[in-house]
This record gives sequence, structure tokens and C-alpha cells, in this order.
Amino acid sequence: MNKTGNPIVDLSFQFALDIITFVELLEQERKFIVANQLLKSGTSIGANVREAQNGESKLDFIHKLKIAAKEADETEYWLLLCQSSENYPFNTQLLEDIKVLQKIINKIIGTAKSKQYD
Repeated sequence: MNKTGNPIVDLSFQFALDIITFVELLEQERKFIVANQLLKSGTSIGANVREAQNGESKLDFIHKLKIAAKEADETEYWLLLCQSSENYPFNTQLLEDIKVLQKIINKIIGTAKSKQYD
């Protein structure tokens, strides 16, 4: 794993790796549409979190994290579809991990907003 020392960057990177592995399983099962959507949203979380680290301002930082939060919500949606659909593989750990990421991202956004006017 690519350790940066920044917990949210590291967690979102590991989550993207886990999504890639799960997407490969979906593709083996010929679930290409869901696989493609899940790959895009699940890997975009970490990309946006990482991009936020170099935000041009606090507002830019918050904006990029909000995009990551939206991608996390979309990822949760696709995972829930897999969970609820017959004949689809499902990974309980991914659903647990996305909920953790959502909580952390939303907490960071809240903290950044509260410090925005300091």
C-alpha cells in the first residue's frame, strides 16, 4: 500500500485497490455495466481526496472533498445494488469501508467549514 501518513488519503487509496479487485470479480460474472460504474465512482473518491490535499484555497479543499463525498454516496449505491440483486457478487467489507470513508470525509468537510472563517 502507498502510505502517505495522511489517514484519509491512505484509506481512500486502499479502498480504490479493493474496488478494483471486486470489479474484476464482477467482470468475471459478466456484470459489466455495474462494474464500470463502480470502478469509476469507487476510484474517484481517492483521486478527489488526493486532489483536495493540494487545493488552492480552503474553499477549493472543501469543494473537492464534497465531490469525494458524492462519489462515495454513488459507490454505496452501486454496492447496495449488488447486495440486493440476485446473481450478483457482494462484498460486505466494501460496504462497511465505504460507510467509514463517508463518515471521515463528512467530518473533515464539517471541520474545514467551521474553520473557514477563523
